[in-house]
Amino acid sequence: MERINFKGKFIVKAELVLLTGLHIGGQDNTMEIGGIDNPVIKDERGIPYIPGTSLKGKLRTLMEYYHEKIDENKLVWVKKGEIKIHMCDDKDCPVCNLFGRNHGEHTFVNDENKVFENLMPTRLIVRDAKLIQESITDEMRNNLDTSYTEVKHENTIDRITSSANPRQNERVPAGARFKVEFVINVYNDEKVKYLKELITAMKLLEDDYLGGSGSRGYGKVKFENISISFRDKGFYLGISDEKELKKLNDTTEKIDWESMKIE
Repeated sequence: MERINFKGKFIVKAELVLLTGLHIGGQDNTMEIGGIDNPVIKDERGIPYIPGTSLKGKLRTLMEYYHEKIDENKLVWVKKGEIKIHMCDDKDCPVCNLFGRNHGEHTFVNDENKVFENLMPTRLIVRDAKLIQESITDEMRNNLDTSYTEVKHENTIDRITSSANPRQNERVPAGARFKVEFVINVYNDEKVKYLKELITAMKLLEDDYLGGSGSRGYGKVKFENISISFRDKGFYLGISDEKELKKLNDTTEKIDWESMKIE
């Protein structure tokens, strides 16, 4: 294992804007006549939010495809026969180094077993994204089914018998905004290497979807009002300030990476 020298942390903040309705499922342990079949996840106050696990998992999946990590020699079982993700022992793997790898022995989809030795701390931290309540306007509420969500009625039709299977999906409506925050730990001489990877992942997500039913129009999102700053070791000792590096209206703006100097 190589020596790890902590250099600081990039703090990336943004607003995630819903361009279409978003459904990230929660659990409803009560059964009510006329109730919603598929509610969205909500916090302790009953307000919808985006779990950091959901956002990070989607970004990881997109980057696995982007870096061509999807084949049986590069996927390990998380749950045998059901859930598999990319994980490897390559010390330069951008996916594992950004999103993390687990220690110990792993079983690949091709049944090969391997103990990973090139272990590094996970660099990317993804916070839960909280709803900006003011983004749900009074005009929007006039057309919603609850204070924060709409209920979309859908029907699945059996192609042979024509029998219907109606269901109700709860969604956070288009136009809603969430505060997102990413933290990237910087080690050794990496500089902006993994910050670039995160920006790429954000762009990929905008051309994909977040949450469920994306192939049917749900979950189209956009990042706006992006700010990037850096906190070096001195910040945590109380002897230096956070350094603001860049503000972007959205991910389409060009970034002069050479100008983003960090010590």
